[in-house]
Amino acid sequence: MTTAEAPHITRDDIETKLRQLKGDAEDLAGGVQKSNGIVIAAVGAVVLLALAYFLGRRKGKKRSAFVEIRRL
Repeated sequence: MTTAEAPHITRDDIETKLRQLKGDAEDLAGGVQKSNGIVIAAVGAVVLLALAYFLGRRKGKKRSAFVEIRRL
């Protein structure tokens, strides 16, 4: 294409394209916020399970008796 054949870009063309890009970016940002909530919930669940495991392990050590076996 030569310069004479190239279409002219108007202000309306630029505004339309920028609005389209802005809408696409907002759609992507909404998806990221939802996935952040899922990740935070998963990390919270893992922390809760680890806390329950270690507290239960400590309680079990306090209650169990230590039995020593000796050979004669």
